[in-house]
Amino acid sequence: MVARNFRSKRGELDVVLIHGTVLVVCEVKARANNAFGFAAEAVTPAKQVKVRRATFDFVEHLRAHDAALHARIRSTRFDVATITGVQLEVLSNAF
Repeated sequence: MVARNFRSKRGELDVVLIHGTVLVVCEVKARANNAFGFAAEAVTPAKQVKVRRATFDFVEHLRAHDAALHARIRSTRFDVATITGVQLEVLSNAF
């Protein structure tokens, strides 16, 4: 894990990891149950835009503060982790 709850003026990243040369940005959504909809449904197109913008800010932050780590990144993947009750599901390449 590279970062947790990274904040910029344009958004927040819940979890950021490096997997080989891939920067993995994981949006985490939790619900007690599905009574008000599935957790993944909360990752709307507008939320996806905010996450992408915050990711750009994070990469710029890395460029300035950790050039070696920044140099390893070749691509970016956006995952969504949903927690419903005690059930965890990870949707890889969600958007």
